[in-house]
Amino acid sequence: MNTPAEWIGVSSAGDAAKLLMQKVQLCGEPLQLNIGDCVLVIRSNSQSLLDRLASYFHHLPKTRGLATIEVTAIESDKLETGLPFIDWRREAGKSGRKDAYVELTDGRLVLKVRTGMLFLQSEQWRIAVGPCEEYDNQLINFINSQVMNWLQQREWLICHAAGLILNNHAIAMAGFSGGGKSTLMLHLMEHPKSRYLTNDRLFLRRRDVGVEAVGIPKLPRINPGTVVNSPRLSPLIDEQRREQLLRLPQQELWELEEKFDVDVERLYGRDRIHTSTPVSFAAMVILNWSRGELAPVKMTKVDIAQRSELLNAVMKSPGPFFQDSLGEFIRDDEPLQPAPYLDLLKRVPIYEVTGKIDFTGLKELCLKLWMSVDRP
Repeated sequence: MNTPAEWIGVSSAGDAAKLLMQKVQLCGEPLQLNIGDCVLVIRSNSQSLLDRLASYFHHLPKTRGLATIEVTAIESDKLETGLPFIDWRREAGKSGRKDAYVELTDGRLVLKVRTGMLFLQSEQWRIAVGPCEEYDNQLINFINSQVMNWLQQREWLICHAAGLILNNHAIAMAGFSGGGKSTLMLHLMEHPKSRYLTNDRLFLRRRDVGVEAVGIPKLPRINPGTVVNSPRLSPLIDEQRREQLLRLPQQELWELEEKFDVDVERLYGRDRIHTSTPVSFAAMVILNWSRGELAPVKMTKVDIAQRSELLNAVMKSPGPFFQDSLGEFIRDDEPLQPAPYLDLLKRVPIYEVTGKIDFTGLKELCLKLWMSVDRP
């Protein structure tokens, strides 16, 4: 383990990587993942961590190829650097400290404040250090951040949306945090011909006169309220915990911050995931319903250019790990630009969902619209 004294004077990604990798013995066989044209190689000093990642990403092809991106995950205690980390500004509506960063001459160190996980991001080095096995979700997010960088450097636009495939076309579900987009997506996954695309990050790009979509290999991560109301998801919790959750007031259950990963292939069947290759983008549903509303759920086609509040639910900052094709990092005070989103979204139907929260009713509306007529 390094000491704060060793970090004095560290200014480059190479210097930081040298310290982080000091005395680390990596396992002989890395994990390789194929995500479309992106080949990801993950190295670690922990075989159990590599096994855990292999299990999580088991739906991805494992064929050999030249590495596009290499990530190193070092299992260790929390690392104390003594560096002057600056809090990364959180999005509107979010509170509490989450990420902090230190700029290097050619990279960035990012600290997860609550867990102590430390990440080095640069064009050459992508290293995660800390209790990776305990906080494997943060490591998985870091790995997916590299995929997101790769996509955005190739003109894909990041959207805050879940997505699935119906009739060979992508349907996106957007909405503000806690609005139910992942829950709606899983309700639609009950249709046997649907396929999972992405949970919370969808990427769009122009293709000819239309738009194509692609996801990232991040499994759905859901709250207890979604689990207890779905027979399909019942294996995620035991019966005792389920009964405890059902005794909670509905509002408290809805707001409970406890997460469960949904293994799509285990719970929904094989060949139900499509996260690696682009697919034609058909429409976006934006959830603007309300828990206190009594009116029936309704889905209305809207002009997104005239509804800036709905567009705000779709736009998403790439976050502190993002590097553009020139290696430049985004700042936390850079405003999101509506123009690229409007240019893409004007090419597909956009639907606003209003009324009371009714997942079953909305599911039927969606299936009637997108599964009633066969698409090519």
